[in-house]
Amino acid sequence: MGVLNVTPDSFSDGGKWASTDAAIAHALALTGEGADLIDVGGESTRPGAGRVSPAEEQSRIIPVITELARQGLRISVDTLNSGTAAAAAAAGASVINDVSGGLADPVMASVAADSGLTYVAMHWRGHARKMDALARYGDVVADVRAELSARVEALTEAGVLRGNIVLDPGLGFSKLPEHNWQLLAHLTSFADLGLPVMVGASRKRFLAGALPADVGLSERDLPTAVVSVLAAQAGAWAVRVHDVAATRTALNVLALVDSATMEL
Repeated sequence: MGVLNVTPDSFSDGGKWASTDAAIAHALALTGEGADLIDVGGESTRPGAGRVSPAEEQSRIIPVITELARQGLRISVDTLNSGTAAAAAAAGASVINDVSGGLADPVMASVAADSGLTYVAMHWRGHARKMDALARYGDVVADVRAELSARVEALTEAGVLRGNIVLDPGLGFSKLPEHNWQLLAHLTSFADLGLPVMVGASRKRFLAGALPADVGLSERDLPTAVVSVLAAQAGAWAVRVHDVAATRTALNVLALVDSATMEL
């Protein structure tokens, strides 16, 4: 899943793809580098980010989604807003990627159910401006697993087909660095819930712990690619990344090793 932030303020590449033409060109480039799915977002969810109106969010992304779908790309919409999800579905999106797992907008579950699209439900405890204060856990793996399980129950009760749900443990959202590493070390615990799992670690703050001090955000692409391989080995459905080329290369290496192992 290639990240396409049609925003002025996303933490990694805010402003680079804010125009419709630039966003479309970048999506095509990501596809050429090996992205299977383009995740289009119009509202930053970086720590401390402010909210934008659904109308503003839709003005940023719906023209992009419409054109990309017309060109045959598979599109995910990264949104917390049910109205934006519905508009994106009408424009040709095939996946709703909701970082709140339906908690931010009480109508989202019914929109997801009515659309019949794949719905990614991320572990979430609060909006960007307060999420760091909510990073308190007894056992982070058990707690996140239980909270995601509760979201699955609520979503299915609202009419979302269980087979359409993908789970995301929410790395970086209401998580301290040690929480993120613990979740990565136990990804199979989420696969045990019987649903596909998506991992979004790309360029996030906790990856700086694997790097020398004072390096740029792009230096986090190497640990992102390593995490992508670990996620694939744990059976992940998708990895969400900014640098598609690096992760595609890493996953190609894993595929070649796996195929050679099967030949023995």
